[in-house]
Amino acid sequence: CWEVRTHNSSEWCHFIRSNPDCRLDGGFLDYLDGVFCVFPPRLLPLAVTLYALWLLYLFIILGVTAEKFFCPNLSAISTNLKLSHNVAEYTAPISPWGGGHHVFSLTSPLHGVTFLAFGNGAPDVFSAVVAFSDPRTAGLAIGAIFGAGVFVTTVVAGGIALVKPFTAASRPFLRDVIFYMVAVFLTFVVLYVGRIRLGEALGYLGLYVFYVLTVVLCTWIHRRQRGDGLAPPGPWEPEMPTDEEEPEPSGTNSGDYGEEYRPLLPSQETSLRILTTALSPLDYRKWRRKPWYWRLFKAFKVPVELVLLLTVPVVDPDKDDLNWKRPLNCLHILTSPLLCLLTLKSGAYGLYEIQGIFPVWGLVTLVASALALIIFITTSNEEPPKYHCVSCSSSRQVFAFLGFLASAMWINAAATELVNILRTLGIIFQLSNTVLGLTLLAWGNSIGDTFSDLTMARQGYPRMAFSACFGGIIFNILVGVGLGCLLQMTSSQPLVKLEPDSPLVWVLAGALGLSLVFSFVTVPAQCFQLGKAYGLCLITYYLVFLCVALLTEFRVIHFS
Repeated sequence: CWEVRTHNSSEWCHFIRSNPDCRLDGGFLDYLDGVFCVFPPRLLPLAVTLYALWLLYLFIILGVTAEKFFCPNLSAISTNLKLSHNVAEYTAPISPWGGGHHVFSLTSPLHGVTFLAFGNGAPDVFSAVVAFSDPRTAGLAIGAIFGAGVFVTTVVAGGIALVKPFTAASRPFLRDVIFYMVAVFLTFVVLYVGRIRLGEALGYLGLYVFYVLTVVLCTWIHRRQRGDGLAPPGPWEPEMPTDEEEPEPSGTNSGDYGEEYRPLLPSQETSLRILTTALSPLDYRKWRRKPWYWRLFKAFKVPVELVLLLTVPVVDPDKDDLNWKRPLNCLHILTSPLLCLLTLKSGAYGLYEIQGIFPVWGLVTLVASALALIIFITTSNEEPPKYHCVSCSSSRQVFAFLGFLASAMWINAAATELVNILRTLGIIFQLSNTVLGLTLLAWGNSIGDTFSDLTMARQGYPRMAFSACFGGIIFNILVGVGLGCLLQMTSSQPLVKLEPDSPLVWVLAGALGLSLVFSFVTVPAQCFQLGKAYGLCLITYYLVFLCVALLTEFRVIHFS
């Protein structure tokens, strides 16, 4: 499909529509047909500009969905599973474009490396799964996973050291770097062989399970050594924020943006009043005291938040009413199943007609409407029902699972559009999927981590931010590659071909491995004292790598 730009502009549309390689699998919009058929050739720059703006907005959609809807429901479900807890808090950076931290109270190490890692890495993993679904876009997944790894372990880690020099947590750092180096080496071998079989895909997931067990075992040993009490953080343990230092939540509750202005005395509210309040994504008091750039960014997020509020329920275990809004939750009984149905396979199942007469979406609408009416009649505005309760059994916590599923479908739909538009831009500019993955996709997925980790460091928690740099990307590479490839395998073909579409893949893999070896050697050599010199070295390394990568992509540097 890259050959389209070599033809005369009058032949672009016919070439795109007649070439099977130009068909985009999945997604709601045909970006190739739009840029080469809908827009005339002289307006190609305008089409590219609109696509670039839409690309940025897709990153916003991913970030808002993960931060305010996916993670809170995932946290409620994990709380429902009665995982063991300690008294510390886990402050997790949200990526991408999340705009801050999501504070999960009372989480255990198992909670942090499984449920929270899945919540924080959901956009990255969904993007990888979508990219691996088509051999033509597999390079996007490899480029994004490796590119984000290089970016986070150099620019973000170096920025933390520049903002606030600190002493790194020694044993967690060595553990995470070793596991990450093993994961990078396995991926390098898979790329060299050119395929990944069922056993190797399961090996990725098995390695992550082994990593989780290692984290739990190390934490258990550490607790035994300190007598199960909450001791002050040692030189190898990230400091945890206390109650007085707890950062302000960034809005994990999707239904109430004016929590601090709640009246002291409870009052009866009508269902219409509850619905309009719950659907308002703006806190007008907060709006007035925020700077102009915050208002501008919020204005872009408001349409996304409004649609998500209409379609995704959120169970908040930190609120007395668990975020129960009877009229809105009854509406969710209708909108959430319709959303899941119409986003699955780009609406193919939802538009299917039963015996060629009645559409599936119509049947779901009738059943869901009847169920919503029953719930509205049998519940009250003041008290949440048992199937909304966090402390109830898993089978009765309907709304948390429904919100988790609906937000996951939103993330999957946005990730599909993201991969398709990146492939379109690659065809327009004659760029490989790998360079698009290591630049646009990696930067977009990492920008939220960058801001949140640097903010955490400035607030006095550099060790926690530094640990997040290495801990999160382990989940992304092991689960992203393992699950992404596993879902594409069939009984007739239990393997996935991973043929590099550019020599840039080897530059990327080598750069990531070298950066990890550099940190693995230099950090212990400095007795884990990380200062500005270390940060400058990492950022300089990334700039040199980026120059070499771009020169390789544009064939200024040649590899045999």
